[in-house]
Amino acid sequence: MRVLNPVTKEQFRRFCSVKRGFWSLVIILVLMFISFFAEVFINSRALVVCYQGEFYFPTYADMIPGKTFGLGYSYETNYRELKQKFDREGGNSFVIMPPVPYNPYENDLRFNEYPPFPPSFSLRHFLGTDNVGRDVLARLVYGFRTAILFSLTLLFLNYTVGISMGCAMGYFGGVFDLFFQRVIEIWSNIPFLYVIIIVSSIVVPNFLILILIMAFFGWISITWVMRTMTYREKEREYILAVRSLGASHMRIIFRHIIPNTISVIVTYAPFAISGGIVALTSLDYLGFGLPAPTPSWGELLSQGWQNMEAWWISAAVVSALVVTLMTVTFIGEGIREAFDPRRHTVYE
Repeated sequence: MRVLNPVTKEQFRRFCSVKRGFWSLVIILVLMFISFFAEVFINSRALVVCYQGEFYFPTYADMIPGKTFGLGYSYETNYRELKQKFDREGGNSFVIMPPVPYNPYENDLRFNEYPPFPPSFSLRHFLGTDNVGRDVLARLVYGFRTAILFSLTLLFLNYTVGISMGCAMGYFGGVFDLFFQRVIEIWSNIPFLYVIIIVSSIVVPNFLILILIMAFFGWISITWVMRTMTYREKEREYILAVRSLGASHMRIIFRHIIPNTISVIVTYAPFAISGGIVALTSLDYLGFGLPAPTPSWGELLSQGWQNMEAWWISAAVVSALVVTLMTVTFIGEGIREAFDPRRHTVYE
Protein backbone atom coordinates (compact mmCIF):
# COMPACT_ATOMS: atom_id res chain seq x y z
CA MET A 1 0.00 0.00 0.00
CA ARG A 2 1.31 3.43 -0.92
CA VAL A 3 2.08 5.69 2.05
CA LEU A 4 1.70 9.46 1.90
CA ASN A 5 5.02 11.28 1.77
CA PRO A 6 5.97 13.49 4.78
CA VAL A 7 5.11 16.73 2.98
CA THR A 8 1.59 15.54 2.19
CA LYS A 9 1.14 14.31 5.77
CA GLU A 10 2.24 17.66 7.13
CA GLN A 11 -0.08 19.58 4.81
CA PHE A 12 -2.99 17.35 5.81
CA ARG A 13 -2.16 17.85 9.50
CA ARG A 14 -2.11 21.62 9.04
CA PHE A 15 -5.45 21.50 7.26
CA CYS A 16 -6.99 19.45 10.08
CA SER A 17 -5.70 22.01 12.59
CA VAL A 18 -7.90 24.65 10.91
CA LYS A 19 -11.09 23.51 12.62
CA ARG A 20 -13.59 25.52 10.61
CA GLY A 21 -12.09 24.22 7.38
CA PHE A 22 -11.90 20.61 8.57
CA TRP A 23 -15.48 20.44 9.88
CA SER A 24 -16.76 22.27 6.80
CA LEU A 25 -15.11 19.57 4.68
CA VAL A 26 -16.81 16.88 6.78
CA ILE A 27 -20.18 18.59 6.34
CA ILE A 28 -19.83 19.04 2.58
CA LEU A 29 -18.63 15.45 2.10
CA VAL A 30 -21.62 14.15 4.06
CA LEU A 31 -23.95 16.29 1.96
CA MET A 32 -22.30 15.09 -1.26
CA PHE A 33 -22.51 11.46 -0.14
CA ILE A 34 -26.22 11.81 0.65
CA SER A 35 -26.91 13.55 -2.67
CA PHE A 36 -24.89 11.13 -4.82
CA PHE A 37 -26.67 8.17 -3.22
CA ALA A 38 -29.96 10.03 -2.79
CA GLU A 39 -31.96 7.09 -4.16
CA VAL A 40 -31.13 5.18 -0.97
CA PHE A 41 -32.29 7.96 1.35
CA ILE A 42 -34.99 9.77 -0.64
CA ASN A 43 -36.99 7.70 -3.08
CA SER A 44 -40.50 6.41 -3.73
CA ARG A 45 -39.04 2.97 -4.44
CA ALA A 46 -38.53 0.57 -1.56
CA LEU A 47 -35.09 -0.44 -0.37
CA VAL A 48 -36.14 -4.04 0.31
CA VAL A 49 -39.34 -5.97 -0.38
CA CYS A 50 -39.91 -9.44 1.03
CA TYR A 51 -42.87 -11.20 -0.61
CA GLN A 52 -43.68 -14.89 -0.27
CA GLY A 53 -40.17 -15.68 0.87
CA GLU A 54 -38.46 -13.84 -2.02
CA PHE A 55 -36.46 -10.63 -1.66
CA TYR A 56 -36.57 -7.72 -4.11
CA PHE A 57 -34.34 -4.63 -4.21
CA PRO A 58 -36.23 -2.08 -6.33
CA THR A 59 -34.05 1.00 -5.63
CA TYR A 60 -31.64 0.57 -8.54
CA ALA A 61 -33.55 -2.21 -10.33
CA ASP A 62 -35.78 -2.04 -13.38
CA MET A 63 -39.48 -1.29 -13.00
CA ILE A 64 -41.31 -3.99 -11.03
CA PRO A 65 -45.04 -4.16 -11.89
CA GLY A 66 -47.63 -4.25 -9.12
CA LYS A 67 -48.92 -7.67 -10.17
CA THR A 68 -45.60 -9.14 -9.01
CA PHE A 69 -46.79 -8.47 -5.45
CA GLY A 70 -50.43 -9.34 -6.08
CA LEU A 71 -51.67 -5.76 -6.55
CA GLY A 72 -53.51 -6.43 -9.79
CA TYR A 73 -51.95 -3.79 -12.08
CA SER A 74 -49.05 -3.91 -14.56
CA TYR A 75 -47.52 -0.47 -14.03
CA GLU A 76 -44.84 0.26 -11.45
CA THR A 77 -45.59 -0.69 -7.89
CA ASN A 78 -46.64 1.96 -5.40
CA TYR A 79 -44.43 0.82 -2.55
CA ARG A 80 -46.06 3.05 0.07
CA GLU A 81 -49.40 1.39 -0.62
CA LEU A 82 -47.71 -2.00 -0.69
CA LYS A 83 -46.21 -1.34 2.74
CA GLN A 84 -49.62 -0.39 4.13
CA LYS A 85 -51.12 -3.55 2.61
CA PHE A 86 -48.47 -5.82 4.16
CA ASP A 87 -48.82 -4.05 7.53
CA ARG A 88 -52.58 -4.64 7.52
CA GLU A 89 -52.29 -8.27 6.50
CA GLY A 90 -49.43 -9.15 8.82
CA GLY A 91 -47.46 -12.27 7.95
CA ASN A 92 -43.87 -12.56 6.85
CA SER A 93 -44.01 -10.10 3.95
CA PHE A 94 -42.62 -6.63 4.59
CA VAL A 95 -41.39 -3.45 2.86
CA ILE A 96 -38.50 -1.24 3.99
CA MET A 97 -38.86 2.29 2.63
CA PRO A 98 -36.22 5.09 2.57
CA PRO A 99 -36.42 7.71 5.35
CA VAL A 100 -38.12 10.06 2.86
CA PRO A 101 -40.44 7.86 0.75
CA TYR A 102 -40.92 10.33 -2.12
CA ASN A 103 -39.01 11.05 -5.30
CA PRO A 104 -38.40 14.64 -6.49
CA TYR A 105 -40.84 14.36 -9.41
CA GLU A 106 -43.80 12.89 -7.55
CA ASN A 107 -46.94 14.95 -6.87
CA ASP A 108 -48.46 14.04 -3.52
CA LEU A 109 -52.03 15.34 -3.98
CA ARG A 110 -54.77 14.98 -1.39
CA PHE A 111 -58.54 14.91 -1.70
CA ASN A 112 -60.14 18.39 -1.30
CA GLU A 113 -56.75 19.92 -0.43
CA TYR A 114 -54.45 21.97 -2.59
CA PRO A 115 -50.66 22.22 -2.34
CA PRO A 116 -48.34 23.49 -1.05
CA PHE A 117 -48.60 21.46 2.15
CA PRO A 118 -46.69 22.47 5.31
CA PRO A 119 -44.06 20.24 6.93
CA SER A 120 -45.49 17.01 8.33
CA PHE A 121 -43.50 14.38 10.20
CA SER A 122 -46.39 11.91 10.16
CA LEU A 123 -46.50 12.00 6.32
CA ARG A 124 -42.68 12.27 6.13
CA HIS A 125 -42.78 15.58 4.30
CA PHE A 126 -40.14 16.93 6.66
CA LEU A 127 -39.82 20.25 4.80
CA GLY A 128 -43.31 20.29 3.33
CA THR A 129 -44.20 20.29 -0.36
CA ASP A 130 -43.90 22.84 -3.14
CA ASN A 131 -46.69 24.50 -5.09
CA VAL A 132 -47.49 21.34 -7.06
CA GLY A 133 -47.19 18.84 -4.22
CA ARG A 134 -43.58 17.67 -4.67
CA ASP A 135 -41.49 17.01 -1.58
CA VAL A 136 -39.22 19.99 -0.85
CA LEU A 137 -36.49 17.94 0.86
CA ALA A 138 -36.32 15.59 -2.13
CA ARG A 139 -36.07 18.55 -4.52
CA LEU A 140 -33.36 20.11 -2.35
CA VAL A 141 -31.17 17.01 -2.16
CA TYR A 142 -31.43 16.10 -5.83
CA GLY A 143 -31.00 19.77 -6.73
CA PHE A 144 -27.82 19.90 -4.65
CA ARG A 145 -26.42 16.96 -6.61
CA THR A 146 -27.10 18.79 -9.85
CA ALA A 147 -25.63 22.06 -8.54
CA ILE A 148 -22.43 20.55 -7.13
CA LEU A 149 -21.76 18.48 -10.26
CA PHE A 150 -22.41 21.57 -12.37
CA SER A 151 -20.03 23.77 -10.37
CA LEU A 152 -17.25 21.13 -10.17
CA THR A 153 -17.42 20.45 -13.90
CA LEU A 154 -17.41 24.17 -14.62
CA LEU A 155 -14.46 24.66 -12.27
CA PHE A 156 -12.47 21.94 -14.03
CA LEU A 157 -13.10 23.41 -17.49
CA ASN A 158 -12.42 27.00 -16.42
CA TYR A 159 -9.23 26.09 -14.57
CA THR A 160 -7.95 23.86 -17.37
CA VAL A 161 -8.27 26.63 -19.95
CA GLY A 162 -7.58 29.60 -17.67
CA ILE A 163 -4.46 28.28 -15.94
CA SER A 164 -2.93 27.02 -19.19
CA MET A 165 -3.65 30.26 -21.04
CA GLY A 166 -2.62 32.51 -18.15
CA CYS A 167 0.68 30.71 -17.58
CA ALA A 168 1.48 30.80 -21.29
CA MET A 169 0.74 34.52 -21.51
CA GLY A 170 2.81 35.36 -18.45
CA TYR A 171 5.70 33.07 -19.30
CA PHE A 172 6.21 33.80 -23.00
CA GLY A 173 5.06 37.44 -22.94
CA GLY A 174 5.75 39.63 -25.97
CA VAL A 175 3.51 39.43 -29.03
CA PHE A 176 1.83 36.26 -27.73
CA ASP A 177 0.77 38.03 -24.56
CA LEU A 178 -0.40 41.20 -26.34
CA PHE A 179 -2.46 39.25 -28.87
CA PHE A 180 -4.34 37.24 -26.26
CA GLN A 181 -4.85 40.32 -24.10
CA ARG A 182 -6.81 41.88 -26.95
CA VAL A 183 -8.72 38.62 -27.51
CA ILE A 184 -9.70 38.42 -23.84
CA GLU A 185 -10.74 42.07 -23.72
CA ILE A 186 -13.09 41.51 -26.66
CA TRP A 187 -14.31 38.22 -25.20
CA SER A 188 -15.10 39.74 -21.81
CA ASN A 189 -17.32 42.42 -23.39
CA ILE A 190 -19.76 39.85 -24.80
CA PRO A 191 -22.92 40.04 -22.63
CA PHE A 192 -23.19 36.64 -21.00
CA LEU A 193 -26.86 36.89 -20.01
CA TYR A 194 -27.89 37.89 -23.55
CA VAL A 195 -26.16 34.79 -24.91
CA ILE A 196 -28.10 32.62 -22.45
CA ILE A 197 -31.38 34.30 -23.47
CA ILE A 198 -30.66 33.84 -27.18
CA VAL A 199 -29.69 30.19 -26.76
CA SER A 200 -32.75 29.53 -24.56
CA SER A 201 -35.00 30.99 -27.24
CA ILE A 202 -33.55 28.63 -29.87
CA VAL A 203 -33.13 25.37 -27.93
CA VAL A 204 -34.16 24.11 -24.51
CA PRO A 205 -30.98 24.44 -22.42
CA ASN A 206 -29.77 21.29 -20.71
CA PHE A 207 -26.89 20.50 -18.37
CA LEU A 208 -24.29 20.21 -21.15
CA ILE A 209 -25.38 23.35 -23.01
CA LEU A 210 -25.29 25.46 -19.84
CA ILE A 211 -21.86 24.09 -18.91
CA LEU A 212 -20.44 24.92 -22.34
CA ILE A 213 -21.90 28.43 -22.39
CA MET A 214 -20.64 29.28 -18.92
CA ALA A 215 -17.23 27.73 -19.57
CA PHE A 216 -17.13 29.79 -22.77
CA PHE A 217 -16.87 32.93 -20.60
CA GLY A 218 -15.81 31.67 -17.16
CA TRP A 219 -12.10 31.07 -17.80
CA ILE A 220 -11.22 34.76 -18.18
CA SER A 221 -10.86 35.74 -14.51
CA ILE A 222 -8.42 32.97 -13.54
CA THR A 223 -6.45 33.68 -16.72
CA TRP A 224 -5.65 37.23 -15.60
CA VAL A 225 -4.66 36.01 -12.14
CA MET A 226 -2.34 33.29 -13.47
CA ARG A 227 -0.80 35.70 -16.01
CA THR A 228 0.12 38.13 -13.22
CA MET A 229 1.47 35.40 -10.94
CA THR A 230 3.51 33.84 -13.74
CA TYR A 231 5.05 37.19 -14.67
CA ARG A 232 6.21 37.57 -11.08
CA GLU A 233 7.38 33.99 -10.56
CA LYS A 234 9.38 33.63 -13.79
CA GLU A 235 11.85 36.31 -12.69
CA ARG A 236 12.65 34.72 -9.35
CA GLU A 237 16.03 33.15 -8.67
CA TYR A 238 14.84 29.53 -8.58
CA ILE A 239 13.27 29.87 -12.04
CA LEU A 240 16.44 31.45 -13.44
CA ALA A 241 18.45 28.60 -11.88
CA VAL A 242 16.39 25.76 -13.37
CA ARG A 243 16.35 27.57 -16.72
CA SER A 244 20.14 27.80 -16.70
CA LEU A 245 20.26 24.05 -16.02
CA GLY A 246 18.39 23.47 -19.30
CA ALA A 247 14.88 22.72 -18.02
CA SER A 248 12.19 22.83 -20.71
CA HIS A 249 9.41 25.41 -20.75
CA MET A 250 6.80 22.77 -19.88
CA ARG A 251 8.84 21.55 -16.92
CA ILE A 252 9.36 25.08 -15.61
CA ILE A 253 5.65 25.91 -15.88
CA PHE A 254 4.17 22.67 -14.52
CA ARG A 255 6.87 21.63 -12.02
CA HIS A 256 7.88 25.03 -10.63
CA ILE A 257 5.57 27.94 -11.44
CA ILE A 258 2.17 26.32 -10.95
CA PRO A 259 3.12 24.51 -7.66
CA ASN A 260 4.33 27.84 -6.26
CA THR A 261 1.08 29.55 -7.19
CA ILE A 262 -1.10 26.78 -5.75
CA SER A 263 -2.16 28.96 -2.82
CA VAL A 264 -3.65 31.48 -5.24
CA ILE A 265 -5.36 28.74 -7.26
CA VAL A 266 -7.01 27.13 -4.22
CA THR A 267 -7.96 30.54 -2.87
CA TYR A 268 -10.02 31.22 -5.98
CA ALA A 269 -11.40 27.67 -6.25
CA PRO A 270 -14.05 27.90 -3.47
CA PHE A 271 -15.28 31.21 -4.87
CA ALA A 272 -15.49 29.59 -8.31
CA ILE A 273 -17.50 26.67 -6.89
CA SER A 274 -19.78 29.06 -5.03
CA GLY A 275 -20.11 31.15 -8.17
CA GLY A 276 -21.13 28.09 -10.18
CA ILE A 277 -23.84 27.16 -7.66
CA VAL A 278 -25.14 30.73 -7.50
CA ALA A 279 -25.05 31.10 -11.30
CA LEU A 280 -27.08 27.93 -11.87
CA THR A 281 -29.54 28.90 -9.13
CA SER A 282 -29.92 32.38 -10.63
CA LEU A 283 -30.51 31.08 -14.14
CA ASP A 284 -33.09 28.60 -12.90
CA TYR A 285 -34.78 31.35 -10.90
CA LEU A 286 -35.01 33.55 -14.01
CA GLY A 287 -36.29 30.65 -16.11
CA PHE A 288 -33.21 30.33 -18.35
CA GLY A 289 -31.69 27.32 -16.60
CA LEU A 290 -32.41 23.62 -16.59
CA PRO A 291 -35.80 22.58 -18.02
CA ALA A 292 -38.69 21.49 -15.81
CA PRO A 293 -39.17 19.25 -13.93
CA THR A 294 -35.43 18.99 -13.16
CA PRO A 295 -34.87 19.48 -9.38
CA SER A 296 -33.44 22.95 -8.95
CA TRP A 297 -32.82 25.34 -6.09
CA GLY A 298 -33.57 28.31 -8.32
CA GLU A 299 -36.94 26.88 -9.33
CA LEU A 300 -37.80 26.26 -5.67
CA LEU A 301 -36.74 29.80 -4.80
CA SER A 302 -38.99 31.13 -7.55
CA GLN A 303 -41.91 29.13 -6.13
CA GLY A 304 -41.23 30.50 -2.66
CA TRP A 305 -41.19 34.06 -3.99
CA GLN A 306 -44.48 33.54 -5.85
CA ASN A 307 -46.14 32.04 -2.77
CA MET A 308 -44.82 33.83 0.31
CA GLU A 309 -47.39 32.11 2.53
CA ALA A 310 -45.53 28.84 1.98
CA TRP A 311 -42.61 30.14 4.04
CA TRP A 312 -41.00 26.70 4.32
CA ILE A 313 -40.06 26.67 0.63
CA SER A 314 -38.00 29.88 0.71
CA ALA A 315 -36.61 29.09 4.16
CA ALA A 316 -35.36 25.67 3.04
CA VAL A 317 -33.65 26.96 -0.12
CA VAL A 318 -32.05 29.99 1.54
CA SER A 319 -30.77 27.86 4.44
CA ALA A 320 -29.31 25.30 2.01
CA LEU A 321 -27.58 28.05 0.01
CA VAL A 322 -26.11 29.70 3.12
CA VAL A 323 -24.79 26.43 4.56
CA THR A 324 -23.32 25.27 1.24
CA LEU A 325 -21.62 28.55 0.32
CA MET A 326 -20.28 29.06 3.85
CA THR A 327 -18.79 25.57 4.12
CA VAL A 328 -17.18 25.78 0.67
CA THR A 329 -15.59 29.12 1.60
CA PHE A 330 -14.25 27.79 4.92
CA ILE A 331 -12.75 24.79 3.11
CA GLY A 332 -10.93 27.13 0.73
CA GLU A 333 -9.51 29.13 3.63
CA GLY A 334 -8.29 25.97 5.35
CA ILE A 335 -6.63 24.67 2.19
CA ARG A 336 -4.96 28.02 1.56
CA GLU A 337 -3.47 28.09 5.04
CA ALA A 338 -2.30 24.48 4.81
CA PHE A 339 -0.81 24.45 1.30
CA ASP A 340 0.74 27.90 1.03
CA PRO A 341 4.46 27.12 0.47
CA ARG A 342 5.64 30.55 1.65
CA ARG A 343 3.64 30.42 4.88
CA HIS A 344 5.34 27.22 6.04
CA THR A 345 8.80 27.46 4.45
CA VAL A 346 11.88 27.80 6.69
CA TYR A 347 15.04 29.33 5.19
CA GLU A 348 18.33 28.27 6.68
